[in-house]
Amino acid sequence: MHDLIRRIDDATPPDRDRAVDALRALAILGVVLGHWLVTALVADSGTVHGASPLQFMHQLAPVSWLFQTLAVFFLVGGQVAATSYSSARARGTTYGQWLGARMARLSRPVAAVLVVWTAAAGAMLASGVGLETVHTLFKLVLSPLWFLLVFTALTAATPLVARLHPLWPLTVVMYVDLFRFGLDGPAWLGWINVAAGWLVPYCLGAAWARGGPTGRTTGWALLLGGTAATAALVLWAGYPASMVGVPGAKISNLNPPTLAAVTFGLAQCGAALLLLGPLRRVLKRPAAWAAVALANLSAMTIFLWHQTAMIAVTAVGLLAGGALPGLHTVPDGPGWVVARLAWLPVFAAALLVCWAAFRTYEQRRPAQRGGTRVVREGRPAPATAERHV
Repeated sequence: MHDLIRRIDDATPPDRDRAVDALRALAILGVVLGHWLVTALVADSGTVHGASPLQFMHQLAPVSWLFQTLAVFFLVGGQVAATSYSSARARGTTYGQWLGARMARLSRPVAAVLVVWTAAAGAMLASGVGLETVHTLFKLVLSPLWFLLVFTALTAATPLVARLHPLWPLTVVMYVDLFRFGLDGPAWLGWINVAAGWLVPYCLGAAWARGGPTGRTTGWALLLGGTAATAALVLWAGYPASMVGVPGAKISNLNPPTLAAVTFGLAQCGAALLLLGPLRRVLKRPAAWAAVALANLSAMTIFLWHQTAMIAVTAVGLLAGGALPGLHTVPDGPGWVVARLAWLPVFAAALLVCWAAFRTYEQRRPAQRGGTRVVREGRPAPATAERHV
């Protein structure tokens, strides 16, 4: 392990901003833990259906504030994509070549998930599993893919949006919500915010790549301003306090994104900018940087398979011991929360198995000279790293 840590540290360019990778890792970790904590699979009368503790315990809404970290991912995505495209142009790489290389990193892991779950769904139906159960599980696995579709579209549009000021998409979100909620406009207008809402942090990231203001003053302004705006929208404008969707709720802040979700994302982006300095200091330590680098090697695998890991544990538990607290029971009280926390290490172990089985679809890269290979734009890692993990 000491040798692996040293190799990763030696292979990292001196000008690599390690804090960017740390923010991406934290964003992925937030999504995974958030899903594991607010998603329940309830076994009832031979079927399995989805539920959420936020339906029954509204006081848990602050959990969604901690683990709904998508804005940070789009912030980092905009920064990395804009930097990568600028570097590609300087090298004479065409737009098609640049985009093809970036899309390949997304398509292989997604294809693996789709193939495995299409086969699994067919096998479950053939073995007599109810259609409702199969639909619940399949939807749970595929629902995170909406994020990748949006991220792919914004990545492809990077040359067009890289210099777009974040206030423009923010204004679009404001007017869409005004028409939807203030003037009783059609609900389909909200889907405009799927692009406009996530363009806000993405454009912030692109501005960061251009050398825009990312200091502590900007960070505090975004954090305090976004927090104040979100609080005002929740307290006086009728927006939900939860920053994730709650089954049965009249309004979802995330599906599609609302103005409250966007202002909350701005607060998160401000917090991320304030963390850059401390993260850079911590990541000077080779061991800390190695952990972040290895997590980023498998970011897509972790994101795509974490729901499968939870489903696998749920299925094994149901076959082995019936309805277990925190795993198959209705999430309607503190006891469920305590039990679910105890299941998190088991979910993590199942995810480790999925990672071992499917990580090659993400980490397949052409070898480079000198015993290293490029993991992502500007992030080299040792070719032997995967054998040690």
